[in-house]
Amino acid sequence: MTNPSTALNDWQALHSLSLAMLKLAHSGQWDELIAHEISYVQLVERISQNSIPSAHAAQIEQARYLLEMVLKNEKELKELLAIRMDELRNLIDQTTKQQSITSAYGKLSGNILYPESLTRDNQL
Repeated sequence: MTNPSTALNDWQALHSLSLAMLKLAHSGQWDELIAHEISYVQLVERISQNSIPSAHAAQIEQARYLLEMVLKNEKELKELLAIRMDELRNLIDQTTKQQSITSAYGKLSGNILYPESLTRDNQL
């Protein structure tokens, strides 16, 4: 049987971790955020395996409140991640366009184009 205070401590730790992850997202520390994700998933798994016994209504109510806060943080985190994904998508698009331009102009490098050569080529 799970100790109610241990299970509640896990819920409190999950809430704290969700706040820390949200803070990292707001400050743009994406690598650190990803490092925290492993701990977050492990903690969620532990919570799912160690529920609070139904005889402890007060702890269940506290856990419910913490769950609501965690879900709120997750929603905000997902919104921030979506914004970040759009930023990365735009950077990839810009890089792809730049590579295309560089490739196109690179094929012309070393060639000197003179106006009369263009007209002569067009007459052929």
